[in-house]
Amino acid sequence: MAEKIDPNELSLSFMRAFGGDDGKHVLDHLRNMTLNRALGPDVTTEHLRHLEGQRFLVSYIENQIQRGKNDE
Repeated sequence: MAEKIDPNELSLSFMRAFGGDDGKHVLDHLRNMTLNRALGPDVTTEHLRHLEGQRFLVSYIENQIQRGKNDE
C-alpha cells in the first residue's frame, strides 16, 4: 500500500522542484505546449480531450507551487 503523503509537504516539494531557474524554464515550456495553445475547428474530440488532460496537469502543478509558496 502506498505511503500517505502530507499535502503541505507535497506542495513545498513542488515549489522547491519548480522554484529555480531550471524549474521555471520547464514550466514555461509546459505552459506554451498546453495552456497557451489554441486548436482549430477541425480538431478531433480525442485530441481535445488529450490536450485538456495536459492542461489540467500543468494547472495542477502551478496550483501546488502556489500552495507551497503560501505555506512557507
